Amino acid sequence: MKHLLAAMLAATVLSASAASAADFQPAILYDLGGKFDKSFNEGAYDGAERFEKETGTEYREFEIVNDAQREQALRRFARDGASPIISVGFSQAAALEAVAKEYPDTQFAIIDSVVDLPNVRSILFKEEEGSYLVGILAAMKSEDGKVGFIGGMDIPLISKFSCGYKGGVKSVSADDTVFENMTGSTGAAWNDPVRGGELAKAQIDKGADVIFHAAGGTGIGVLQAAADAGKFGIGVDSNQNGLFPGHVLTSMVKRVDNAVYQAFMDAKDDKWTSGVVTLGLKEDGVGYTIDESNKDLITDEMKAAAEKAKADIIAGTIEVHDYTTDSSCPY
Repeated sequence: MKHLLAAMLAATVLSASAASAADFQPAILYDLGGKFDKSFNEGAYDGAERFEKETGTEYREFEIVNDAQREQALRRFARDGASPIISVGFSQAAALEAVAKEYPDTQFAIIDSVVDLPNVRSILFKEEEGSYLVGILAAMKSEDGKVGFIGGMDIPLISKFSCGYKGGVKSVSADDTVFENMTGSTGAAWNDPVRGGELAKAQIDKGADVIFHAAGGTGIGVLQAAADAGKFGIGVDSNQNGLFPGHVLTSMVKRVDNAVYQAFMDAKDDKWTSGVVTLGLKEDGVGYTIDESNKDLITDEMKAAAEKAKADIIAGTIEVHDYTTDSSCPY
């Protein structure tokens, strides 16, 4: 009788575990530009894919093509029982806030914005820290002391990249020139590689020989123009070194992949927490890349300077200006 009872209890536990696993339905909503933008969205996709491969748990996904679809997609995910639901990008904040209030028992996360609700994890990055490091590399690589920055949508978040980059450049040489352009003021600014190429060519005509982009899919045009002119581009968010080998100096990676992977894992393991999570150099949330595609472009001296600055930033010896808390960039 005891053996029968134990077997029945074990079967009940296994059945409950199976049901719990079946009920777990993570989901991700990409922003404009799509999951294969070779940049921000694709980083999120990589994190979701890593989670699925490691756990065998499938996730749901959706790529919006216009602003109106954000709230519709989030609500559909929540209505169908998906949780956690990750919104990729600051533009989804209003939609996520509306839907998260309607579904207080569903776990949500948003990248690059803060939604102050008890069921939302807000994931931010210290983009200025990683940008400072690639600014050092750009200044040391430049032959004429003129470098460039091309952003996507003209918003404080992208100025955060720009300001940090300028800080790194100026730490090497205060007299260096940093040209700056933003692509536009709407979501279309993230997916216009032709315009990105035009802006890069204009900066190159003015003497820029290294150009850092923070422009999503638009940045592919920036990197292409730099390569075509025999100059150097700097990638962003995902590792873009291999897109134009020998002409992408480095990439300022933003570990959106880690953020998505960890959010899914925390929910799966019942370790979910809400509130604000901020990832910088100390947390391996941002950084720069060296691989087979660019290792011959980065000298030992350049790497040593970047690593020294990284250590000083982590230690607090160097404090990189955060444009989103003070819009008067001092560099």
